[in-house]
Amino acid sequence: MKAIETKLLKKTYGSTPVVKGINLIVEEGEVFGFLGRNGAGKSTFINMLTGITRPTSGSFTILGVEGPDERMKKHIGVMPDYSTLFNSMNAIKHLKFLSSLSGKPVSTTECQQVLKQVGLENAGNKKVGKFSFGMKKKLGIAQAIIHDPNLIFLDEPTSGLDAESALHIHRLISSLKERGKTIFMTSHNLDEVEKICTTIAIMKDGSIVKSGTMDELRSYYRSAITVELKHAAVPASESQNLYAWLETAGSELRRETGFTSITVGSEKKIAEIIRAFTRCQVDIFRVEVNEPSLEEMFLAE
Repeated sequence: MKAIETKLLKKTYGSTPVVKGINLIVEEGEVFGFLGRNGAGKSTFINMLTGITRPTSGSFTILGVEGPDERMKKHIGVMPDYSTLFNSMNAIKHLKFLSSLSGKPVSTTECQQVLKQVGLENAGNKKVGKFSFGMKKKLGIAQAIIHDPNLIFLDEPTSGLDAESALHIHRLISSLKERGKTIFMTSHNLDEVEKICTTIAIMKDGSIVKSGTMDELRSYYRSAITVELKHAAVPASESQNLYAWLETAGSELRRETGFTSITVGSEKKIAEIIRAFTRCQVDIFRVEVNEPSLEEMFLAE
């Protein structure tokens, strides 16, 4: 079953289209990274999926249920903006109240277990109004998972957190995935998305311009691969022929004693280059391949 499927999903405010007919599939068990600059339409898209706003046209299903449908709310978790938390409640009461709204009341013990998962095990009886920004972010994640949903929406889950807390949340997301949960997350931390997301979509001006795994996106955006080889000295009898061939194999050839750098257009060329050095009886000590990062792909849009 697909966790999310949208067909020509649109949202227009007046004469201004904000989401422009998106077709998207998120499979169950994925950690799906949803990227886009501010104003790209990400929040509007998520608000339609979570029932906050209704689409202008198009359709979508959540966990096999055609939306919008109140039944979905029992099975999805949403991390809210920290400013919507109730400052007068302590963390445990907060989670109990919000979980009851989903139709699944929880015990104090269950609340404490979830608070421990997000790194707030010592803050259960502390009023939310006294929480730091980072603590409120963690409580928002706890709220999203307290009722054990199958699909979890996380909006910038680690922004504002210190490095140790961010790694703690990364481990939590990985453990949720291992339990079969589907995570749909936005983040401006592209390194984070690259590390923990199984599939990524890039949104621009209300449309998804590209989606796929990191390997698929790299294949799409890759126009040149830079290969750097550290190797033994090339025998004088082989040097002229080897480097003459390398001139035809790629571009931007750079050679130094024990080092060669070349830009090629496909991964296949990397294997050919290694074989060429081997035929010349040149030992290769290290091969480094520089591919486009997620940041470079994102900025390309």
